[in-house]
Amino acid sequence: MRTGRGAAPGPALLTALSTTLLVVQHVDREGPGLIGSLARDQGMTIQTIRPDQGDHLPNPDDCPNTIALVLGGPMGVNERYQSELNWLQRELAWLTVWHQQTKPVIGICLGAQLLAVAAGGSVEPLQVGDPPQPLREVGIGAIHWVINPNEDPLLQGLHASELVLHWHGDRIRLPANATLLGSSLHCAEQVFRIDHHAIGLQCHWEITGPSLEQWITEDYDYVVGAMGPDGPSALRQQWASTGAAIERRGRIALAQILSQLSDKIP
Repeated sequence: MRTGRGAAPGPALLTALSTTLLVVQHVDREGPGLIGSLARDQGMTIQTIRPDQGDHLPNPDDCPNTIALVLGGPMGVNERYQSELNWLQRELAWLTVWHQQTKPVIGICLGAQLLAVAAGGSVEPLQVGDPPQPLREVGIGAIHWVINPNEDPLLQGLHASELVLHWHGDRIRLPANATLLGSSLHCAEQVFRIDHHAIGLQCHWEITGPSLEQWITEDYDYVVGAMGPDGPSALRQQWASTGAAIERRGRIALAQILSQLSDKIP
């Protein structure tokens, strides 16, 4: 369910007995994916808001029993001062209040970057090498846990490394109160926790096969820029061989994230 453009969410939507997953979406192609499916399986109500299209972000005080899911997008958090992206600055201010109230939140890609900045961190271009060169981390790649997954309830049942989809050109500098959980070869800040109510994922574990095809089609030039002219076909081949396993493992990880955050609802 989505509120109308510019309209405040109705009280009935935010005071239901079931938990609400408040989806903050920034572009049509990047929806909640597997997280939405898992939330419905857990009996949650899903409400989608589009700040980029003028939708009103609700007062956190009026959002009981709610987990916020802040999704990705092609814009960067450091572009929030551009006049055409002034809604992003308003969203950051809203997320800062949400975080300060220790309300549960999941941030993915852009959402993870917004979450980190809201908590006192920063975001900068991803660079590798000496001298440093910009890098777009795009494609199927591994993340590895920097802690023992068996010692953290959030990571129970996961392997020491897992395949995920990468699709970004920035990196996060974590705030002081964040705990790093997972890294990739080129980008350390892939999975992190802030206190006990916020989870950030730079990588995309919410993706499904049909969604990925839409991403490739609509963001074709970005893929080519990252992976070369054969990048789109290579990415399709990667997904054909690994996609089913990635979705299966993603369901395990994301279900545990939802379960853990449901327990943190104040």
